[in-house]
Amino acid sequence: MSSPPQAIPFARHADAERAFRLARRRFVAGERLDMQVLAAELGVDRSTLFRWVGNRDQLVAAILISMTESAIRDADAKSKQTGGARIALTAYHYAQALIDSEFFQAYLKRESDRALRLLTSKASPVQGYVVSIFERMVEQERDRGNLTHALDSHDLAYLIVRIIESFIYADTIIGDSPDATKIRASVAALLHVEL
Repeated sequence: MSSPPQAIPFARHADAERAFRLARRRFVAGERLDMQVLAAELGVDRSTLFRWVGNRDQLVAAILISMTESAIRDADAKSKQTGGARIALTAYHYAQALIDSEFFQAYLKRESDRALRLLTSKASPVQGYVVSIFERMVEQERDRGNLTHALDSHDLAYLIVRIIESFIYADTIIGDSPDATKIRASVAALLHVEL
């Protein structure tokens, strides 16, 4: 199993960490990140800020990744199950947290196309990070003897994440309301468990 990529590649640099924390606070406050404004607030020019944290998409991706592991860990703690039921309920609680998050929903509405590209494509590390976390969970349950499935761990985790994405972003993709209960039912069906 592959390890998740490093969540914040620039975290070891003090100035970059300061820039990241400021950007994350603004993002969580529901503000659109403006690199020029952020650079000015930090007292540097844009090129210095880009050197520290990358471009705007890289910075937003790092912010999203920084929130992912704790969100999935909290969702997993709520599931209180094993095997496929654990994974299906974790997917459900994780999705519900994203659906209920005001700042996350504001970001999706404000920047729909860009957000979907950052969240659901290989053009960004976000999806790969989420897949790697679910892959670890699948392997844990297989190693404990609580889960059997014909697919390998990575492919199964990828399918689970695509199911999550399909129903979280349903309003942006096809105009339906986001629905975490459909995620729970779909992942449970994929994993052959009843909830």
